[in-house]
Amino acid sequence: MQLFLTSCSLFQCLFQGGICFRGGIFCGIYPMHKLQYFLEDFVGAHAEYNEEEEERKYFRRKRLGVVKNLLAASIAGMLTYGVFLGLLQMQLILHYDETYREVKYSNLGLQNIDSKMLLGISLTPLAAFLYTPIFIRFFGTKWMLFLAVGIYALFVSTNYWERYYTLVPSAVAIGAAIVPLWASLGNYILRMAQKYYEYVNYKLEHVQEQKRAPRGAYNSYIIIFEAVFYGFFFLSFVCAQFPMFFFLKNYLFELNHTLSEVKTCGTASHGILVGFNTTVLQKLPRSSELIIVESVLMAVAFLSMLMVLFLCGSAYRPTEEIDLRNIGWGNIFQLPFKHMRDYRLRCLLLFFIYSGFEVLFLCTGFTLNYGVCSIGLEHMAYILTAYGISSAVGSTLVLTMLRLPRQVPLLTGASIHTIILIALFCWEPKAKNLAEAPIIYLVAAFWGLGSSLNKTGLSTLLGMLYEDKERQDFIFTIYHWWQACAMFVVYCWSGMPMKAKLSILLVTLVAAVFSYVWMERKIAQSVPHRLPKIPKPRHKVRGYRYLEEDNSDASDSEEEEKEGEQREAEAEANEPDGPPHCPRRRRQHNYGEPFGEDVGDIRG
Repeated sequence: MQLFLTSCSLFQCLFQGGICFRGGIFCGIYPMHKLQYFLEDFVGAHAEYNEEEEERKYFRRKRLGVVKNLLAASIAGMLTYGVFLGLLQMQLILHYDETYREVKYSNLGLQNIDSKMLLGISLTPLAAFLYTPIFIRFFGTKWMLFLAVGIYALFVSTNYWERYYTLVPSAVAIGAAIVPLWASLGNYILRMAQKYYEYVNYKLEHVQEQKRAPRGAYNSYIIIFEAVFYGFFFLSFVCAQFPMFFFLKNYLFELNHTLSEVKTCGTASHGILVGFNTTVLQKLPRSSELIIVESVLMAVAFLSMLMVLFLCGSAYRPTEEIDLRNIGWGNIFQLPFKHMRDYRLRCLLLFFIYSGFEVLFLCTGFTLNYGVCSIGLEHMAYILTAYGISSAVGSTLVLTMLRLPRQVPLLTGASIHTIILIALFCWEPKAKNLAEAPIIYLVAAFWGLGSSLNKTGLSTLLGMLYEDKERQDFIFTIYHWWQACAMFVVYCWSGMPMKAKLSILLVTLVAAVFSYVWMERKIAQSVPHRLPKIPKPRHKVRGYRYLEEDNSDASDSEEEEKEGEQREAEAEANEPDGPPHCPRRRRQHNYGEPFGEDVGDIRG
């Protein structure tokens, strides 16, 4: 009984006050008002807490994360292409040497393997238009980027054992990954610019409600982010020369030996370096030295993979990734073709093609038939270095779009290339003449300036014209697929006279400029463009799972019409005394009526 009364009194104390313990010893009971004071002090809002300041710090961390993503993706792209181009260049020079082939590989047929490898790299991207959007939507932008960089690292690893069954399949894999890599990179950089805008303007109503931003709101951020990305990427041409500078240069013959049979250079040349000596190496490099160089390149390629994996964040929110994937695989397959109905893309088509022409022409036609033909193979690395540095610096000139009209970079780059092409028509440098070196370096530098304005301006323009995040992977797939087609054409024309190559380049460039000016004129006149509808995601939410299986090829408007017709038929069937049946006319939908699009964007 005493124990029961003690328990009741303690139970009453818990409601009227608080029990105090010190060192596990009962000391007394706190009054209720003091207990409430302690609780409020413990769980209540901190007196010095500033919600607005904490919110500002949070979005500042978010902005720093976006900058980290931009730098990681840019440096990873630079390292990946630097390793790929450097290894390919070193491999082709070694395999060209007749003594190296006979001593190292006997009758293996390395030149035949190299030709098929180049064919695989050039030809395979032609099929990329069919699978690139599906791969990007299935894996996600970041993971598609990671897989593509991994395929480039796989190509580096196959050079440890140079055989037909290692080099050719890896080259085909490289060709299959070129368009997905560039489409995911372009989409990723553009999304980072848009996310940075959202984190800067987080107090705006359309950002808080995740609605569409006003047209042109992202433009300044897109310009800056594209300039930073291409500034890093063009340095890959400099990084690609490191194996030449630090390893292969010591083994090359001088120009008097390698150019002993070369008679014509420049505009009078045919094919690629006709008469070039088949022996270019003074001595053969040791196998251990080659393994060390390839191991360094493999380590750099693996580093770029790790940068994408650990430092690059996601381009979309998880729910956005799911929504992008759930519009139906049939729609994802068709939408790149449907976007080609937009007159803006059709007008930029020639610029896409020229963008593929000019880079490969500089690396092969100009560097070999003008540069190496005149000042020797040992100076080839300096020509490409001048091109890479000039391109990296020239990418920053796109920042003029912040103050000047957006047409300025593209038209300026086209003007520079037009002047150079006309000059190349009239220039026939003498073989084995080092006095031509300053002019060759100057032409390479100015060509790089035009290339940077061309590529950076095109990517920036596409980001300005197509701000909808559900369209960007389709747009960049179209851009880089046409660029890959142009590179295949350059591979095919390798045996043509130089004047024919220059003519094709000049005609394409002039036509591209006229087409682009016409497009800008139509936009200024507010001529409506035709955009295909992006279907809404079709799923039912139960918890966090999407469980419903739908027809992936049907659009939302078709489903709504079918459901409406079924409801009308049921309602008419339930009216026994109603008027005779008169079929209702189907509502005419605008073809390009996308969700949330402006009216000017939906009429084609």
